[in-house]
Amino acid sequence: MTDFDPGDHEIAELGPAIKDIDNVAELEEILQKEHRGENRAGAIALIESRIEKFSEDDEEPADADGLDLSEMSAADVGNALQGIDDISDLESLLEREESGEDRGSVKRLIQNRIDSVQGSDEEAAEAEIDERPPEERHPDLDHPTRDKRHVRALRGGVYRDMWVYCETQAGELIDVSKEMLGKARQLMDQYNDDYDEQERVVAVLIGDDVSKHVEDVVAYGADVVVVREDDRLGRFQHKAYTEIFCDMARAGASHDGGEVTGGRDEDWRDYDKPRYVLFPATNNGRDLSALVQGELDSGLASDCSGLYITEEVISNPVKTGVAGEKKEFERILHMKRPDFSGFEYSTILCIDNPTREFHPQGASVIPGSFDVPDPDPAREGLVVEHDAPLDDDWFPVTVTDFDQLDEGIDLTGHDVIVAVGRGIGDDPTRGIELAQELAGQFDDAEIGVTRGIVTGSYQFDGHVEQYTHEDRQIGETGQIVAPKLYIAAGISGAVQHKVGMDESDTIVSINTDPNARIRDFSDYFIEGDLFEVLPRLTEALKEGQLGEAIASDGGDTAAEGGDTR
Repeated sequence: MTDFDPGDHEIAELGPAIKDIDNVAELEEILQKEHRGENRAGAIALIESRIEKFSEDDEEPADADGLDLSEMSAADVGNALQGIDDISDLESLLEREESGEDRGSVKRLIQNRIDSVQGSDEEAAEAEIDERPPEERHPDLDHPTRDKRHVRALRGGVYRDMWVYCETQAGELIDVSKEMLGKARQLMDQYNDDYDEQERVVAVLIGDDVSKHVEDVVAYGADVVVVREDDRLGRFQHKAYTEIFCDMARAGASHDGGEVTGGRDEDWRDYDKPRYVLFPATNNGRDLSALVQGELDSGLASDCSGLYITEEVISNPVKTGVAGEKKEFERILHMKRPDFSGFEYSTILCIDNPTREFHPQGASVIPGSFDVPDPDPAREGLVVEHDAPLDDDWFPVTVTDFDQLDEGIDLTGHDVIVAVGRGIGDDPTRGIELAQELAGQFDDAEIGVTRGIVTGSYQFDGHVEQYTHEDRQIGETGQIVAPKLYIAAGISGAVQHKVGMDESDTIVSINTDPNARIRDFSDYFIEGDLFEVLPRLTEALKEGQLGEAIASDGGDTAAEGGDTR
């Protein structure tokens, strides 16, 4: 019996913690502990991949002669075929099926297995691979990446550090930049422990008068700050920012096995490109991340809300180079993001091919996904001034005059959000007033609305109309928030809205429909009319008895009593 408890480890720590355990029985026991404990999907996948890796060597090859195809379904045959690698055995099975049941689906399965095994043998013989870039293999096509041969040529390159693009708006360092620095610090501290390395967090500041933020980004976790200032960079411009960032990323290239035009000596670094890079999932951050990763010939996972680094076992022949074989890839950044459904999450991986390397592994991060760390003013960091020449062609647009629009309401960063949806339709103005009264009981609360309120034909009195505009919309096409407490009143829980608030610490929903979709992802669900429930919650907050109010209104689980302010 093992003493190892997976519940003692975060998912990001679990992979390195079990990497030296190769006893299948022990791993099975750890898996059962996870199932009985926190039952985390990511942890289960990590343990199962480890079990699968060491189970393969112990498996007895399938006995083709012992298979009675007439008694087996197509699915049964497909499973049995995975353990048969002998071509003659497979051909014998195909002949037996043709002379027996003669099922087309089964014959296709056997033939596919034959093709797969034969393909593995051919690749094992190291058949010649055409590694020329696409523009050389297809000279008749117009390739926009024609000028990136020095990037594509990298194989066996050197990659180090995690880079963080620290965005500023109106001269100020935005919160998501601080969140990413804190997360990057956490990831790289763990990385250095796991792999016995000394890789760093590198902050990137681009703009006009951004040097004033150097001390801040170091305090939030950066080891190195690469700065580029120019009065032409006061406003975000796609071409200029992309070229500058990519020049920073390629500078100091040490690779000598491919073309490194664009690289130059840099005293502070000795690698070709960053290992990892993070961008904010803001309007400008989304633009820049896609352009930079495309220019660096790598991949991007957009709008992520979770990150961790560990090993991953992959069987995809595009990645392993050999069909039917598995390969363990190390130091992979696992980038978790909500699916388009809004109800599931996917983990995106950026993994090398046998003939190509994809670095940096890149992600854009949804604001509010991580906590803003406490700054450490005693931290010290290296400051690098980027001084490569800027091409005038990078600045095709010059802003000569502009009007400052009302910046609207920023709902991110508040402790509490009270959001209302179509359920206020019976008395729209009163519904907003009730939300105001409830929000007023908290020290740091704001009011949000769904898209249905913004685009609907509701009539609001003038004194509440400001709360119904697009700048307060929460969801896929609005703001993405992650408060400590999210109160959803009269909101059905459409996918588009869920994406905007699913990372909230605690979700309390109020709806007359007991089967409303929002119930599935709420911590507390109150079945009732918001026009009756909201006043009672407001009164309960005044008296410090919120838990009792939720329970009496039909919540699935009673919150603890006491003053929640």
